Amino acid sequence: QVQLVESGGGLVQPGGSLRLSCAASGAIAITYAMGWYRQAPGKQHELVADITTTGSTKYADSVKGRFTISRDNANNTVSLQMNSLKPEDTAVYYCNADVKVMPTMIRLNYWGQGTQATVSS
Repeated sequence: QVQLVESGGGLVQPGGSLRLSCAASGAIAITYAMGWYRQAPGKQHELVADITTTGSTKYADSVKGRFTISRDNANNTVSLQMNSLKPEDTAVYYCNADVKVMPTMIRLNYWGQGTQATVSS
């Protein structure tokens, strides 16, 4: 019914930048909060950043000042600009969206398939 497709992962050196993008498509009536989570090997799944429909944002302390989340409500997309990357940012990054689906108008939560970001010299 609803798909989240991520792009933009890859390999970058410490101090470099990556931009992740996620597009939500399908039977979407309304998209509420969208966000990015990550999971590094041996670590728990954690919130990186999220953003409401009105643009209010929340960031993990570890990424504040380095990452910026943004969204395009008209196109149901969310992006994560990651600057000053560190080796500890290496993880699989997952897009998440809270969506009211058609025709039931039930509010559901969806995940993307994940995209790998590796920070290494």
